[in-house]
Amino acid sequence: MDRIELKHVTFSYTLAENKALDDVSFTFEKGRFYGVIGENGGGKTTLCNLLRGLIPNFFKGELSGQVLYDGTDMKDLDVDALSVDIGYVFQNPFTQISGVKKTVFEEVALGLENLGVPPEEIVKRVIDVLKLLEIEHLALNNPTELSGGQRQRVAFASIIVMDPDILVIDEPTSQLDPEGSRRIFDIIETLKKRNKTIVLVEHKINMIAMYCDEVLVMKDGKLVRSGSAQEVLSDVSLPSLGVRLPEAAQLAYDLADKGMPLQGIPITDAACCRMIQERWGIHGGN
Repeated sequence: MDRIELKHVTFSYTLAENKALDDVSFTFEKGRFYGVIGENGGGKTTLCNLLRGLIPNFFKGELSGQVLYDGTDMKDLDVDALSVDIGYVFQNPFTQISGVKKTVFEEVALGLENLGVPPEEIVKRVIDVLKLLEIEHLALNNPTELSGGQRQRVAFASIIVMDPDILVIDEPTSQLDPEGSRRIFDIIETLKKRNKTIVLVEHKINMIAMYCDEVLVMKDGKLVRSGSAQEVLSDVSLPSLGVRLPEAAQLAYDLADKGMPLQGIPITDAACCRMIQERWGIHGGN
């Protein structure tokens, strides 16, 4: 089933004055693509650490409430075994590279080796994922000598190759240009079509609008908004929570202020163009 349920979860890091998570309740359902947004320090990365089981196993502090994985409290599960089901791409790719392998191919294969996967299957799976992320040309390069963007793709590949049911991804495009970001989102969308559950932290709000099914807004450790992408990202109060509106939604509100409202509030460029064409009877050319 691969369902993660948070019930009134509160967490404070050791010696921290403020709560990193404050009474958070939410259920992540299988096969859904969740976007997690909010201002810096709002609790997004802490939420990722919680979902992956790193809290309280590695990051110590005071935890209350329940985190249930398919009905079982995560505190009762082996964190290493959990890593097979839940993959985590860290925000900083420099911390995810092992440093013990001399080639990208070996780095991506490391997790499969640790699981005892047969060598011929390892080779096939690594080649497939390198092609998927379009980094097969880096296969023989030393992973410690790559650029930040290249390391981020390698870190992503090392998780995808494990074929986890749930992917928790913390800002995978932070080191990438717009084209590289689009490719990463296309790959994540492909994984969703394979019925993977995706939990993605990302600041690029227009990309969240284009791809995510549901959106969670974090502020001061609290879950302050959740719902469909359309519902959350068209909310005029979003900037008051430290998150800018998608450009399409902002344009719609600006037009409405000038007495030229659209039929709704679009959150993607495509939807915005369609509404503008309908509003003024513009027909696209061949």
